[in-house]
Amino acid sequence: MVDRKRVFLTGAAGNWGTRILDEFKSRADRFDVVALVLPSARDTAAIRAYEDMANLDVVFGDLIDYAAVERCVRGADYVLHVGAAVSPAVDDNPGLATRVNVGSVRNIIRAVKAQPDPSAIAVVGIGTVAETGDRNPPHHWGRVGDPLRVAVFDEYGQSKIAAEKELVDSGLPRWAWLRQTGIFHPGVLEIRDPIMTHSPFAGVMEWVSVEDSARLMANICEPEVPEEFWGGIYNIGGGEAWRLTNWELQTRMTAALGVKDVRQWYDRNWFATQNFHGQWYTDSDRLEELVPFRQDTFDQALSRAIAANPKLRMAGKVPAALVKKLIMEPLTLRNRGTMAYIRDADRVGIDAFFGSRKEWEAIGGWETFWPPRPDRIPHTYELGYDESQPTSQWDTETYSEVADFRGGTLLTAEATAGDIATALTWQCAFGHTFTGSPRLILTGGHWCPDCVLDSANYKTQAQRNRFLAQIELAGETATVTA
Repeated sequence: MVDRKRVFLTGAAGNWGTRILDEFKSRADRFDVVALVLPSARDTAAIRAYEDMANLDVVFGDLIDYAAVERCVRGADYVLHVGAAVSPAVDDNPGLATRVNVGSVRNIIRAVKAQPDPSAIAVVGIGTVAETGDRNPPHHWGRVGDPLRVAVFDEYGQSKIAAEKELVDSGLPRWAWLRQTGIFHPGVLEIRDPIMTHSPFAGVMEWVSVEDSARLMANICEPEVPEEFWGGIYNIGGGEAWRLTNWELQTRMTAALGVKDVRQWYDRNWFATQNFHGQWYTDSDRLEELVPFRQDTFDQALSRAIAANPKLRMAGKVPAALVKKLIMEPLTLRNRGTMAYIRDADRVGIDAFFGSRKEWEAIGGWETFWPPRPDRIPHTYELGYDESQPTSQWDTETYSEVADFRGGTLLTAEATAGDIATALTWQCAFGHTFTGSPRLILTGGHWCPDCVLDSANYKTQAQRNRFLAQIELAGETATVTA
């Protein structure tokens, strides 16, 4: 007799969530799914396509409603928490990302702890590449454990850092946190939001297809997953073939739509030169080793996206001058568009996305543009402790070294060697006191919650924090003091 498992899935009506439902629909012989769906017109329409899914139970409710969450957690073997309030939708609604993304994780943790046997429920939380913020070349390689630092104005990234801390230090017996990268799905071709202008041409992203991401989530619920997977933080990435520059992504997508020269669609200085997010991972293969999920190539995913958007094949037949004047330029001038900051002489916005007005004016035109070619040799940054030392040997001395490397202090007088789950008390270089487990701080790259919120002053923080200075001050003349 097949041992059926019950999966509580959030975000089931989204681009990723519907693909996860497809995976579980094909595994109906061994999985039942309960999905908590917001009772909005959009989400109801999306989930209606699964009315014939015999192994699906839909509960209409809100992630920030504890009673609804607890009802879905009850009897579950797995919680796949994919649902979130995301950019760009949250960018015009201050507080929404924090309320939903942090509040929902707290509700799930509380609901699991309320069950007769919390150890029988495995919880998978989803983070984002935005947690590590602007990682343009030459700092474009990254891994879990690097400093957490978020782009200016990015409440979504901040909310995911806070949510990650909640789960990692929750005390739940079985959990994992996955930092999702850019998911390539058909909707990527249809994005018409000012956030497009925030993406630097020289920036990078290690993408993954929505189908591979869905396969990953379903595979996590299979019995073959090794025990060592649980209690870890991982980067989701498609691997080497999915490591693209933002310029390469644009040109490959538009070329597939018949556009001969996308540079005719916009001016070079309409696009930010910094303050976005994205990186190539040195450690994304680790997740693939533990839970194999990669099957797609970028070209396969791009072909599917174009097939799902046949009208976009006309893009190459529309005069470029019309696209530029009627679509692209107005987009840059909308709220949050880069040229709106220039037009309004908004110094905070200009400095965030270009460094300064002077640096924006120096960008130049297409005649001086050269396609970016970042170094493809992986590079890692120091984490402030001996990484060859097993966690069983981590002790007070280890944690004191980590704190010193970050310009702070370990306030806990004596830590139990090998206990990486119990929260310790720390103080940063600016006098903020906070708590965090060794797993959160050493493995996850977390540090002071107050300082991470102050994204406009990361360079100032880096003057006292060698951990952060590796990225913020590399190549600059600066004295880093403990």
